[in-house]
This record gives sequence, structure tokens and C-alpha cells, in this order.
Amino acid sequence: MSEKTFKNSTKAGAIGALATAGTAASTASAVVGGSAATIMSATAGTTGAALASAAGASGLAGGAAISSGMAAVGSAVGGGMAAGAIITAAAPVAAIAAIGYGLFKLFED
Repeated sequence: MSEKTFKNSTKAGAIGALATAGTAASTASAVVGGSAATIMSATAGTTGAALASAAGASGLAGGAAISSGMAAVGSAVGGGMAAGAIITAAAPVAAIAAIGYGLFKLFED
């Protein structure tokens, strides 16, 4: 019998996909069905909150920028602030996974 071997890029991609899914699931369990205050406390100080703040309405700062950013990101997929919180939490993990996959793929034989 021959053993099936997987390329390192495939392994990196699978690990990255699992990490992204885990982050999304963890965030979802904390924010889905929660109030705006619950969502804000669950995401406070995270990279996702910083991303959401950047996507927030201009002229806003702090919590208002973060919540409006999460709502804007969530509305892109037909959701609201909770959907935006999940997306902005998972985005950095997905980006790092994609970079890792690309590097393995680039240097693979």
C-alpha cells in the first residue's frame, strides 16, 4: 500500500482554515443574540475591533466607530453588528493563514 502524503502548503492551508473557523465559531458563540453592549464587551481590545473601527462612519471615535464599523461590515453579508464582529474577528486569522499558505506554496518543490 502506498501512503498518501500531503504537501506542506496543503497542511498550512488546512491548519489556517481550521484556525479561521475556530475563531469565527468562538466569536459567534459570544456575540450571536447578544445586545450591542455584549458584542462590544466580547470584542473589546481585539484586532477585529480595530478593523471595525477603521470601517466605522467618519467622524466617530471609540465605541461608536467600532459598533458602526461592525454594523457596516455585517451589512455587507446581510447581517448586522454580530455578523460584522464575527467577520472582523476571523479576518486577521484568515489573512495570516493565506500568507502562510502562499509562502509554503512559493518555496515548495
